[in-house]
Order: sequence, then C-alpha cells, then structure tokens
Amino acid sequence: MTFVFVSGDLSLDFAGTLKWRRSERPEELLSTSDDAARWAVAAGLLSRPPRVSAEEFGELLALREAVYRMLHPDPGGPRRAADVRLLNAAAARPGPTLALSGAGVRRTGDAAAVASAVAAAAIGLLEAAPPIRECAGEACTRLFVDRSRSGNRQWCGMQECGNRVKAAAYRARRVSSP
Repeated sequence: MTFVFVSGDLSLDFAGTLKWRRSERPEELLSTSDDAARWAVAAGLLSRPPRVSAEEFGELLALREAVYRMLHPDPGGPRRAADVRLLNAAAARPGPTLALSGAGVRRTGDAAAVASAVAAAAIGLLEAAPPIRECAGEACTRLFVDRSRSGNRQWCGMQECGNRVKAAAYRARRVSSP
C-alpha cells in the first residue's frame, strides 16, 4: 500500500486515505489497523508504527470522516456539533513526542498521538482558512490546499489526476485533428 501526500496538509492527506468517495467503489487505503500505523510512519508523525487496537482504529476512521466533513469546501454546509467535539477531544490529547538521538530525531507516540496531530492540523486549517479545494478529477474527491500563485490549482496532484486529465485532452485533440 502506497500513501500519497499531495494535499498540502496532514489532516487533508489523512482525509484522502478514502479515495473516490462518490464512486460505486471507493478505495479504502486504511483497511486495517496496521494500515493506519503504517500511514502514521509514512506521514512522518512517528518513527515506528504504533500498536492500534480495533477500538482506536474505529476512532481514527471516525476522525478521518469528521475532518473531511469539516474541511470540505461546501459553501452552505453547517458544521456538525459532533464533529467539532470529536476534533477538539482528539486535539486535546498529547501529540507525538520528539527526541534527539545520535541517529537523528525519534518520533514516538500511540494512536491517540496520531489522532491528536491530525486533529490539531485540521483545527489549524480552519483557523488559517486557506483556500481548500476538491480535486477537479472526474471521480476524485481528494481535498487540497490551493497554494498556487494564481489560486487556480485544479487537481490534487499531477501524478494521478492532473496527468489523467491532460492525457485525455491530448488524445481528444489527436482524434479530432485531420
């Protein structure tokens, strides 16, 4: 399982672990608690995968969905009180601990520390209010922070969605040209 970090924020990358949300077959990148532990390492939160119980895994998935709902750029969408409580409770827990060692920086923590870091990042985004967009890819539902100079970024990333759209446009031009 390869995780992609193209959203420009930890919390949005975490929300992006459920891909193609509106399709008939969404792609779940966190199918097991081991996947969640590997994501924490791939995201740079922890140096080693933490133990994640079944209950903690369920809490992480609930947090992911709350983050998605809270940060989705739906102009008329109200914030759910339950999502606010969930983010606040997770952010109030201790986050990962960083320590210097002879080998560099060691990052330690448990599933609650991972949840704390994700929730704190989401709350930070809500406070800063940067432009958050949903990918313009046909079925993609990944959210990202638009930090482009012109403020008109369309795709979550060029590797997947942007490349797909540009290749399709190229093929269409080739078919229509004499």
